[in-house]
Amino acid sequence: MHFKCNRLVNMAMVNNFNTTTQQQSIQIQSQVPQHRLQITHPIKAQDSSFPNRTTVAGQTARSVFQILFYLHLFLVAILVIFLTIYGLVSDSHTHHFHPKKWYPQLLTSTVCAGIVSFTWQWITACHSTKVIRLAFWLSPLLTCAMGIMFVCIGSAVSLAVGVIALVSALIQSLYGCWASPRFEYATKILSVSIAFPPNKTRELTLSSILVGVLYCCFLVAGIGGARAIENRTKLATFFILMILLSLGWTMQFLKNAMYVTISRVKYMNFAGGFDMDIRVAFCDTIKHLTGCVSIGSILVPIFVLFRGFARTTSLVGGDTDEFMFSCVSCFMGIASLLVVRGNRWGFVHVGVYNKGFVQASSDTWEMFIRVGLEKLIDLDLTGVFCFLSGVGIGSICSLVSGIWSLVMHKRYAPEVSIYAFLIGYFMCRVAIAWAQACVSAYYVAYAENPQSTQFDSTIPVRLEQLNRSQALQIFRANNLI
Repeated sequence: MHFKCNRLVNMAMVNNFNTTTQQQSIQIQSQVPQHRLQITHPIKAQDSSFPNRTTVAGQTARSVFQILFYLHLFLVAILVIFLTIYGLVSDSHTHHFHPKKWYPQLLTSTVCAGIVSFTWQWITACHSTKVIRLAFWLSPLLTCAMGIMFVCIGSAVSLAVGVIALVSALIQSLYGCWASPRFEYATKILSVSIAFPPNKTRELTLSSILVGVLYCCFLVAGIGGARAIENRTKLATFFILMILLSLGWTMQFLKNAMYVTISRVKYMNFAGGFDMDIRVAFCDTIKHLTGCVSIGSILVPIFVLFRGFARTTSLVGGDTDEFMFSCVSCFMGIASLLVVRGNRWGFVHVGVYNKGFVQASSDTWEMFIRVGLEKLIDLDLTGVFCFLSGVGIGSICSLVSGIWSLVMHKRYAPEVSIYAFLIGYFMCRVAIAWAQACVSAYYVAYAENPQSTQFDSTIPVRLEQLNRSQALQIFRANNLI
């Protein structure tokens, strides 16, 4: 597979690299004789050739999912256009649906999601030492406010959603208290990873947010069209469900495309000190890695959800009885297998080495185990920070549309608020994908060469703390026995 972007510049870089390879090799051998980082492939990823590490099965799956992703976009576009035109035209005679009381608040909350998400990623970049604690404080409060709003709406659906939101706010608060000892390290690793973001990162983020806003507004039009024909056909709910699934898959794809792009650029910087044009990296991602990103956009959320369920089951009733213990053991075993086959860290190797997603995930996780980073990765709070950020911004958008609907047309408040929450959540995940990608690239580059002078003592010091804590727990357990 060959890249054609910026060929003259890249050939010059390759020639320069070839003339300095021997000198760099001597320096690396003198510094880290047994932990030499193989940086040949990342450099080739920027010049005229892309390393092909994909198996035949992986290449087939990549092609199939690339076709499916673009086909689904085409079919959803036709569906949305049809529903929008047919629904609004047919409703002009029945007046069952009131577009002027349904569209404004949802479209406004969509634009609000874009603005707040971009602002939040700016706060993350400029105040990385405070943003994690801020997310753990704001998300429960905003979720609680959203839950109270749903309860005030008064319908059966809104009451159920309100109770779920309030319970979720309580769980977030308790988790924040439990995880507070890890805030210091999470803040440090985030600050170190995003200290020098790639050039044009803010422009790429803004472009992605604008694409997300336009796509969400487009889908909102289709959902409104489906609502307009719900008295004519029973398929309206099915159409809305299909549009929401498309929203989830497409926004996940947009987020992960940024993830692959940024992590590739940052990996090359962490691994060998090389800078890559972010526009070239994004062009490569869209042209050559769409299938892998599409697969990962489906597998990672499902695997993360199942792993979270397994962990919750383990905490709630893992030791109550023999049957429950066997079920928990089965769940945890399946979750451990799934996380090896599909995890967000694999996106780094997808971009750098052009591997298939499952293969990249397996190789990355095995590397973490080999160098002793598995526990540290398992306790990483970056993913939780991104999730809570999405929940918080989703809650803001839900409050905007929900309160507006309560004033304009109370009957539309529950559904509009739920749609606004989903849009706000996905928009925020797209906006801060670059920060999460930087952290992932840092971990993966460190795992490949822990002795590299590119890294400070952040990870080694944390590993030493975890080892001391584990030894202390074992000592106390032995004394109790």
